[in-house]
Amino acid sequence: MSVIVTIGAPGAGKTTVLERTLEIVKDKYLIINYGDAMFQVAKDAYVKNRDELRKLPNSIQKEIQRTAAEIIYKKGKNSNIIVDTHCTIKTPSGYLPGLPIWVLDILKPDTFVLIEADSKEIINRRNSDKERLRDSDDGSSILEHQKINRTMVMVYSALTGATVKIIKNHDNELKSASENFAKILE
Repeated sequence: MSVIVTIGAPGAGKTTVLERTLEIVKDKYLIINYGDAMFQVAKDAYVKNRDELRKLPNSIQKEIQRTAAEIIYKKGKNSNIIVDTHCTIKTPSGYLPGLPIWVLDILKPDTFVLIEADSKEIINRRNSDKERLRDSDDGSSILEHQKINRTMVMVYSALTGATVKIIKNHDNELKSASENFAKILE
């Protein structure tokens, strides 16, 4: 079992890059969305939609994170998996690690892939995404979030021994980003 964790700020294009990458590598990996797993754990007791998760008290988010990690690990036990998630979650009380040590201990990642884009690109993507209830941020807030993500992914790497690859996902360069990602999976 190989575990690749794909992370990035909301709107960086993680899921889009992953979908295109899977067209290249075909059936070698199973993608599991961490936020979807967390929503499945929380939907009956705490939230009505995924975007409400980040507004829950931190203690509840932590327990949901742990339970979702256990579910993901069991689903991927006999497969190579890519976990689509966020490095950090911007909450009303500050940034929450998306992958605290207890989650890293469960998932045992081999590689982290950090997807980034320019803040203007992220703002445009968030504004055009009608399926999600994203917070509106300005360019400096997005830049801050991406800097925090870079710092955190290196902490995650130090804790696990996993490698880190940063892939830029600029507008009109999805093919290049996906091809770079596919090289990691070969």
